[in-house]
Amino acid sequence: MTIKQIEIAGRDAVIELRKNKLSMSFPFMINTSDLPSTQFYLEYPDGFIKLATIREDKLDYKFIAELTMQESDDIRKKYKLINLHQSSAKLK
Repeated sequence: MTIKQIEIAGRDAVIELRKNKLSMSFPFMINTSDLPSTQFYLEYPDGFIKLATIREDKLDYKFIAELTMQESDDIRKKYKLINLHQSSAKLK
């Protein structure tokens, strides 16, 4: 298997995991090197995304901001995530 094939398989697995988590009404964590190492996005089944950070005790996280729907859509676009929220039929 080439490195490119491994990258594609990994991306496909993440795409499937995201779809499954959102369809089961769980949030999906979006980690990116664009944020500080303790911050991440949580995407929710309703389409909104929240910015969160790991608490100082490292046992949980806390929210920094709730993005607007436009900001949430911009994040999905930036990271090339298909918008699964336009039609609930896409989640099944």
